[in-house]
Amino acid sequence: MSGAQIITLGCRLNIAESEAIREMAGGQDDLIVVNSCAVTAEAVRQTRQAIRRARRDRPDARIMVTGCAAQTEPETFAQMAEVDAVIGNREKMDPTHYRPFVSSGAGAQVKVSDIMSVRETAPHMASAFAEHARAFLEVQNGCDHRCTFCIIPYGRGNSRSAPAGAVIEKARELVDAGYREIVLTGVDVTSYGPDLPGAPSLGLLIERLLKGVPELPRLRLSSLDSVEIDERLFDLLAHEPRMMPHLHLSLQAGDDMILKRMKRRHSRAEAIRIVERLKTARPDISIGADIIAGFPTEDEAMFQNSLRLVEECGIVHGHIFPYSPRTGTPAARMPQVDRAAIKARAARLRAACEAQRRNWLMSLIGSTQSVLVERDGLSGHAENFAPVRFPRPQSPSSIVRATITGLENGALIAQEAQQ
Repeated sequence: MSGAQIITLGCRLNIAESEAIREMAGGQDDLIVVNSCAVTAEAVRQTRQAIRRARRDRPDARIMVTGCAAQTEPETFAQMAEVDAVIGNREKMDPTHYRPFVSSGAGAQVKVSDIMSVRETAPHMASAFAEHARAFLEVQNGCDHRCTFCIIPYGRGNSRSAPAGAVIEKARELVDAGYREIVLTGVDVTSYGPDLPGAPSLGLLIERLLKGVPELPRLRLSSLDSVEIDERLFDLLAHEPRMMPHLHLSLQAGDDMILKRMKRRHSRAEAIRIVERLKTARPDISIGADIIAGFPTEDEAMFQNSLRLVEECGIVHGHIFPYSPRTGTPAARMPQVDRAAIKARAARLRAACEAQRRNWLMSLIGSTQSVLVERDGLSGHAENFAPVRFPRPQSPSSIVRATITGLENGALIAQEAQQ
């Protein structure tokens, strides 16, 4: 093994930051860094599971835990016998914390500061992506909103944005390194800019990036808050050919009362309206969404509104989260839904999304798609983020035109592709 082993859980932002950690950790072959997630109780459980597995697989390695779960509940990981060090989300982007350290044998070293005091922008945007043909570029971190179910603001701190000049410079570096697609990522990407001079919007950042890096062929966005899609951003999503026709929305629920209790800022009708506008302006766009099953007080009628939202918005990239209470959040103090009911509702939502997805993928058979080939040369993603497989190896990280001939195991099958 060459260099530190990085184990990443959670969101695209964590993926981007893990690549920065890989660079900062350098050639420490005996170091394992677990970059954790805290979005649900299940994510924290999976983090603990990953730590135990890493210790079984490499008993002599030093294990460091960081990320949102380490930030919000450092004592949980400091008490694990497998862990040598716990560092917070602020500390994980400081190279000094990855200098060789020796386990004291007297418990884990803990360095977790107050994330709410962080005011600097994101200076640590990653520049290498060992496992992906596309690059994840962090433009924003933190969140100023306080949805009643969410612990992430306490793991990431307040919203802060990277200056456009730094974003453009990093994008140029990534394109020069051979990346043909960049994904702009953050905790709350659509809140980009108010903390910067002149309060630039996300749409303005994208315009400047596309102009400043004309050789970048594909730009994609990570999860967006639908209520923050202004007309400038909408116009880019609808009409800019270098913007990929794929949007992932943070919808969370399809019932107005539940949305109100979640402290979301959009209504059911507003969510449906933005999707209808986008699909009218750009018919090839595909829609993904986060939806929570079994939020406190949700009854069957409220759940049915969320279930119908899957069809009404044509959600083909569904991320379904069974609700789990996070200590310290207002929702944890609300009347809870039975766990069996939550599990059953999550399964029904996943089945609805899968039905939408299959119908969508079937509709693409016979079409010609522009596909970014992954590092294995045998798989890739179309502009609408449909997964594609090739019968014979293609040039890794190339963009090819491919005719779709079938569907197998959830992926489109492509005919021989052309550059």
